[in-house]
Amino acid sequence: MINNNQTVISQFLLLGLPIPPEHQHLFYALLLSMYLTTVLGNLIIIILILLDSHLHTPMYLFLSNLSFSDLCFSSVTMPKLLQSMQRQDTSISYADCLTQMYFLNLFGGLEIFLLVVMAYDRYVAICLPLHYSSIMSPKLCVCLVLVSWVITMLYSLLHTLLLDTLSFCEDNVIHHYFCDISALLMLACSDIHINELLIFFLGGPLIVIPFLLIVVSYVQIVSSILKVSSTRAIHKVFSTCGSHLSVVSLFYGTIIGLYLCPSANNFTAKEASMAMMYTVVTPMLNPFIYSLRNRDIKEALVRVLIKKKYLYNGNTGTFT
Repeated sequence: MINNNQTVISQFLLLGLPIPPEHQHLFYALLLSMYLTTVLGNLIIIILILLDSHLHTPMYLFLSNLSFSDLCFSSVTMPKLLQSMQRQDTSISYADCLTQMYFLNLFGGLEIFLLVVMAYDRYVAICLPLHYSSIMSPKLCVCLVLVSWVITMLYSLLHTLLLDTLSFCEDNVIHHYFCDISALLMLACSDIHINELLIFFLGGPLIVIPFLLIVVSYVQIVSSILKVSSTRAIHKVFSTCGSHLSVVSLFYGTIIGLYLCPSANNFTAKEASMAMMYTVVTPMLNPFIYSLRNRDIKEALVRVLIKKKYLYNGNTGTFT
């Protein structure tokens, strides 16, 4: 019990994914493989950026933080979902539910801010190349990352503390596979007016304003390239910005479809698919998008592997 017995229930029941019982084992294996791929892929990106000095640039500082955010974002929901599917136990304690909601908001918001920062980095690199080093200084880059962390931590904490003041009475079934804030508010039996205002006045701008900033950045990039109108310049833009645009499209496409165009029902197969897209599929695909479309990442992987092979052969007294 929390908040002087305001909370009547001590645990919630997660409805889970709308999967037929006969397909549970198949989906469990699929989701487990997707989660392990997410962890491995994002860890490889982070390790490569740490080990290869050629990647110690502003863009890859932001990318390493994005990979860390993706890794944590998926880890907030997937282990609990997999555990529930394996043990057929959908219960989650009140404290664990609020903790899960806090970290979901934290890493979801962090991803949004990092995508904006990366868009700004691409804008400076393409539109102001001669001033890139002076503008994107190490101090500014670290400050941008720290500000992103601080804002999202405070935002998530505010939501969590306000939700903790609510009372939850009889109905404790969350119509989702994780503790989504909107699903929790539907179960509250006390006034949620302040919570809804916070979502509208802070949550809405948190999604819309960064999206508009990204659009403005790329409008400036495209207009700058059109002035040059050379095939080489256009190819450079696509090679530099293609990965980032793909990630932005995946992330914002599912967020808009899920939260700005919600279904009339509580939790439909469409909403489950949309939620899976931005909590599981997008974090899994991001490392592949950046590695397949990014020559620097592929070259860094080769350098790290060659270096490890050379060190290994040197220690064993053999050469290749």
